[in-house]
Amino acid sequence: MKTFQTLAELPPLVGTEVVTSDWIAITQEQINRFAQATGDHQWIHVDVERAKAGPFGAPIAHGFLTLSLLPWFFDTSLTIVQTRMGVNYGLNKVRFLAPVPVGSRLRARMKLLACDAIDKNGQQLTWEVTVEREGAGRPVCVAESIARLYP
Repeated sequence: MKTFQTLAELPPLVGTEVVTSDWIAITQEQINRFAQATGDHQWIHVDVERAKAGPFGAPIAHGFLTLSLLPWFFDTSLTIVQTRMGVNYGLNKVRFLAPVPVGSRLRARMKLLACDAIDKNGQQLTWEVTVEREGAGRPVCVAESIARLYP
């Protein structure tokens, strides 16, 4: 866990990789719960037997499930002590570059792209988040995530 005391510590880090998260395992139970929550029951995610015979050789996580892990990656990797609130402001760009088979372990590398002053002494942080699958040669997801934090 990387800890910062104030938002003022972040602007000098623009352009650098600030933190890498711990690994998280992707289970069939997670995929099934995500399918239930979103209504996306495509067989490549939830039909284990059919997926084994499919193009990926196993069920794969939904791309949006991978994307939905961004808050977990941030919350378990960095903290800014003197902030009272943070809000997800959105995404500029998202790409799903490779499948995430059941049993995969994922982690994220977070590079700070921009840190801009906003109202009420807040900062708008733009992050490039690269989600990696353990043992894979390329990322599974790259997303540009924007958050607003307030002291």
